[in-house]
Amino acid sequence: MTITGLHLLQTYQCNFECDHCFVYSRPNANGVMRIGDIRQILDQAEDVGDITAICFEGGEPFLYYQTLLWGLREAKKKGFRRLLVTNAYWATSIEDAEEWLLPIAEIGIHDLAVSDDAYHYRKDEENYAKHAYKAAKTLGLPVGSIRIEDPSEYLNEVKWGGKPVVGGKVQFKGRAVEKLAEGLPTKPWTEFDKCLDEDFENQGRIHIDPLGYVHVCQGITIGNLKKTPLTDLFSNFTPHQHPICGPILRGGPAELARAFKVEPQAGYVDECHLCYCTRLKLREKFPEILAPGQMYGE
Repeated sequence: MTITGLHLLQTYQCNFECDHCFVYSRPNANGVMRIGDIRQILDQAEDVGDITAICFEGGEPFLYYQTLLWGLREAKKKGFRRLLVTNAYWATSIEDAEEWLLPIAEIGIHDLAVSDDAYHYRKDEENYAKHAYKAAKTLGLPVGSIRIEDPSEYLNEVKWGGKPVVGGKVQFKGRAVEKLAEGLPTKPWTEFDKCLDEDFENQGRIHIDPLGYVHVCQGITIGNLKKTPLTDLFSNFTPHQHPICGPILRGGPAELARAFKVEPQAGYVDECHLCYCTRLKLREKFPEILAPGQMYGE
């Protein structure tokens, strides 16, 4: 496994509580990275040797703005590419947005992704994401928008393969299962015989959360860097022997359900939906792998 990108879930907290959020972010969520946590991650990333990019996301990383700036400066000092994801709650005007983004522009980043869709800003309200986008352009920052589509529309209009893209489809795990899956078209669970989202054999990036868990897919971990260094976690990861990744590699979420004799319902919206619902039933069996509880709505 050659990991080249680390996505830091700087916090599980968010001022939004979106229906499509697959990490269950909310205002009162537990879990915040401190400067010491980010330092530990970046030091270990250097030790790995292959990592080239660090993405700061959440939750909402701007909630801990000074820690975010420290992380961006330290990542630059160590020679990593720097990426950033935000919902732009802070961009109350273009002028205000420029003030927030100016220190980031002075540090320099390689991509800024701004959530701009109906889950964040309704048509009848002021859209802060557009303020952030215009301010970023003025400051010369590379910026793009993340627009998540309404699944009730695209699932009924076209045949969809299930693979989410930035600015595309809802991932049916986490809160999206609870809030959005009901009433959507489904397929028999036996048809979901491969994972279309992650390639555990050729993993290029992983997520690290504020508790130290290292996720190959959100809610599927290979350990905790507070207990075991990233170099060891990566070198020891054998996807076919991993209790969750192994069955998925052999036959997708359907095989995961078969392998542990989990009784599925008749149909699911997509592969993620079946996988997530199966993992919910396996959490007691694998509490340190299917972790933390935040990913599963606890």
